[in-house]
Amino acid sequence: MNWQLWAVVSAVAAGITSIFAKMGLAHVPSNLGNAVRTAIVLVLSLVILVASGEHQRASTLSSRAWLFLALSGTATAVSWVAYFKALSMGSATAVTAIDRSSLAVTMVLSALLLHERITWRSLLGVTLVVAGAMLASIKTK
Repeated sequence: MNWQLWAVVSAVAAGITSIFAKMGLAHVPSNLGNAVRTAIVLVLSLVILVASGEHQRASTLSSRAWLFLALSGTATAVSWVAYFKALSMGSATAVTAIDRSSLAVTMVLSALLLHERITWRSLLGVTLVVAGAMLASIKTK
């Protein structure tokens, strides 16, 4: 399967995740809901790791890899805590729309840290996504 197909699977799963999370947060504190989901993610990730045999390569991780994976994990934790809190307070569509505007942050950081090129098409696309996210998050009567 190519990267585009994996990205589509990710997008569909993320959309489903938002709805199930919102449903699961009914009368549940956001941090408790996040902890339950995170525990399930950990268990399933470990099962997939062992089933794929990739656990045998753990010793090959460099200190740089450990550092950036730890930083990514920390950012993920902050993101999920904030996302679950927002989801417990707002509508699933509005919260998820704003969350997806993280694409703009990704674009800027990928240019600065990974030296990826920003083209006029990618800039226009990200701008439209962020504008759409903001429009989708505006509460109307």
